[in-house]
Amino acid sequence: MTYLELDLVFVACAAALAVAGARAARRRGMPFARPVAVTLVVLVALTVVFDSLMIAADLFRYDAASLLGVTVWLSPVEDLAWPVAAALALPSVWVLLAPVPSRERVRT
Repeated sequence: MTYLELDLVFVACAAALAVAGARAARRRGMPFARPVAVTLVVLVALTVVFDSLMIAADLFRYDAASLLGVTVWLSPVEDLAWPVAAALALPSVWVLLAPVPSRERVRT
């Protein structure tokens, strides 16, 4: 299994969670797209910088046969899937686990 195949599994699960989170946020009148976008930009930037520094310091290496070969600075593009998955999943979980306002609760 390549790094890309593994990344696709996690990003697909995070995307499905993000769809559910976006729907719940819209129903509750909570912001969703902007916080996800800001989180995504910050996490990707930090990942590129710190992964590149760690690779430059030779703290770890990747199996070249399992990589696409595309890099951002020194960081392989496959490493960017993890902050993408986190930026999609974590705000979604936050919204989905937030208490439901009383006007939204179903009366029985």
